[in-house]
Order: sequence, then structure tokens, then C-alpha cells
Amino acid sequence: MLEDRTTAASQAPWPAAYPKGYAVVDVETTGLARDDRIISAAVYRLDARGEVEDHWYTLVNPERDPGPVWIHGLTSDVLEGAPLFRDIAEEFASRLADRVLVAHNAVFDWSMIAREYARAEIEAPVRQRLCTIALSKELGLPLANHKLESLAAHFGVVQQRAHHALDDARVLAEAFRPSLHAAARDGVRLPLLECRPLTEWAASPSIGRQATGPGGYRSSGGYGAGSWRPSRKRPPCPHPNPGRYEEGKPLKQGMRVAFSGDTSVDRELLEDRAVEAGLHVATSLSRVTSLLVTNDPDSGTSKVVKARQYGTPVIDEAAFGQLLRDVEPADG
Repeated sequence: MLEDRTTAASQAPWPAAYPKGYAVVDVETTGLARDDRIISAAVYRLDARGEVEDHWYTLVNPERDPGPVWIHGLTSDVLEGAPLFRDIAEEFASRLADRVLVAHNAVFDWSMIAREYARAEIEAPVRQRLCTIALSKELGLPLANHKLESLAAHFGVVQQRAHHALDDARVLAEAFRPSLHAAARDGVRLPLLECRPLTEWAASPSIGRQATGPGGYRSSGGYGAGSWRPSRKRPPCPHPNPGRYEEGKPLKQGMRVAFSGDTSVDRELLEDRAVEAGLHVATSLSRVTSLLVTNDPDSGTSKVVKARQYGTPVIDEAAFGQLLRDVEPADG
């Protein structure tokens, strides 16, 4: 049935607005924080209709502890002789150039890639990204959860080495192709998001020494030790609070958004995106909070408990990322 539907999509007129090429990407990292590093990267280049053109894979020496070896299997000994990111940056860029970056939870992969390029003082040649979690939601796929293995199983793709960048990228490429054809067949608008380069990021002297040793990265004044951002107080939101978020409706400028628990992308990046969209980022939760964003709604954090008490709407990070694509302007 899937093959028949994909064939039908192939024969139908292809949407003219769809991108001309894709770079399906997976990166393994030393962790999830802003100072974590990429330790391996893979890219499958696809043509406009999702057919594989070629693939590429590399290890990357993170110049630090490799992090959760029990997940990715890459030890310090394995990574010691690997190239540094700045040594593979040009080749990586050539794989991404003039294509839409596709990843599973793409905001994480993009943020890690953008930070590496910012450290190398190079602008990554990526202008748009597409998250396959968001696409599966647009298509209404009946998935039990948003894990890559669930998406792969839905399309009958066999995963051989989970958390190995090359195999994860292969699995995603094979699952993305039928997703793309289903979207084309049904006239679904692809959930494309802008990729903003983080060229304003630069390491502090302490971070530079830890990361690179002598001859390390450029120092930028105003950065605290262990931080990638200058300390700053956010300006007040210029829009009035329109009230609570309602499921099925867009976010509206001025809404008060609170975050709780771990997020796959750096919290400051999420907050910056919310502020740029015209939302008010609240540090605590009150009766006037419009929305709580958390990936663990069953946790007992104070914000989650208060959200239950006040009846505050709760959504996960992926859903919030989708809503940020189309925030409704404030009244007046």
C-alpha cells in the first residue's frame, strides 16, 4: 500500500514550492548543553524527490571528554586521532550548501552545528531546516511517540546501529522519502523553519583555553566563565497578555510562556526564539501564564504542579517549536 501511494505521488505533479534538495543530517555529541561538542556527523544528500545522491560520515575530535560513551560508543581513544571540527568544516559545509537541512528534532542538530561553525568563525551555509517530527505531525502519522525508531518502524525501515550518526542518517533518509511523497500527494505545506547562523557567539578566554589550548578561539568581552552568552536582562514584552493558549489555535504575541525541565535544545535558544516571536518569557508560573512548555508533564516540578492547579495549558518542546512558526500578531 505504501509503495502504491508513493508511486502515485511520484506520478502526480510535484509541488513547485518544494525545495530542490535536502541534506539529511545526524550528529552525535558529548551532551546537550551549550558547551558540548559534536563527535560524529553524517549527511545523506537527497534530490528534490528524496532520492539518495550520496552520503558522508566523519568522526570529530571534541577536544574534551566524549560524554555518554554508553550511548554513542565513541571513546576518547577512538576520537583522539579524528579531525577537529575546523578541519572538516569546509567539507561538511559543501554537503549542506543550497539544501534544506533535515533532521529528527532538527532544532537540536542545527543548534549544535551552528555553535560549531560559530566557534570556527565560519557561517554555516544553511538557510532552512525541516524537522521530521514536525512533518510527521503535519501528516498525522499514527506514531506511539516521536522517537526515530517509531518513525522508522512505521515505514518499515530497519535500524541497524542506533545512535551511530551514519546509520541514524540513513534510517531518517529512508523514512523521510515516503513522508515527503505523502506530503506532495496531499498538498501539505512542508514545515520549513529559518536557520539563523550564530556568528555572534564566541568563546570566553576560559572556554577557549579548555576547548583548544594555545591559539584557540577569539575572545569576546562580556562573557562570563562557562557561559556562551553575555549577561543581559531581557527587555519587557511590548505586547499585552491576550490570555491563555487554546489547543488548535496559534500562539499570539504577548502570551506569557514558562519552561520547565530539560529541553533538547539549549534553554536560552528556546527563550530567544520565543522573545523574537513577540512572546513574554516568564521565569515563574502564575495564574496569568498562558502556556507551560515541558517535555515531562508528569514530573513534580513546582511549575508543573502549579500548571495543574491553575489549569494552565501544557505542551512539549516539539509542539512549541511548531507553534513558533506562525505566531499571531498582537491586537492593535
